[in-house]
Amino acid sequence: MSISPTINSELIYQLKLEFQLGWDSIHGIRHWKRVRENGLFLAEGTGADIKVIELFAFLHDIKREDEGYDPQHGERAAAFATSINNDILMLEQSQLALLNEACFYHHKGRTDGPLTARICYDADRLDLARVGIIPDPQYLCTKKAKQKKVIDWAVERSREY
Repeated sequence: MSISPTINSELIYQLKLEFQLGWDSIHGIRHWKRVRENGLFLAEGTGADIKVIELFAFLHDIKREDEGYDPQHGERAAAFATSINNDILMLEQSQLALLNEACFYHHKGRTDGPLTARICYDADRLDLARVGIIPDPQYLCTKKAKQKKVIDWAVERSREY
């Protein structure tokens, strides 16, 4: 299964080996696909790093050990990204640093930082309706994500869980 040149069958295989919560869990592949779609939509015309956004979508929750409270999962995801970079991800150091920053901070309520990281945070937060939370514009980072029509679009998709 390949989703894009970045999210290829080799990466998907590795993710299946690593993910502990179940492929169809609330933090599983359907969530990752929606986060990717959200991120690509938010990134249109911004100059943000699309490869980092795609990888964030599929890696940010990869090391979750619990569906609920797991305050270290972002740090573990960043470490995992680093561990597979030379063999699978093939990111430049600046891209890896950006991916690690986005993974590390995505669940900590951060709303500042580089544009690509902010788009990653928004892409994930726009999928909160899958767990019954409507995204609050106060916690979104980009003008596009804060638009009511964008939030409504994301909420509708999230509820398809």
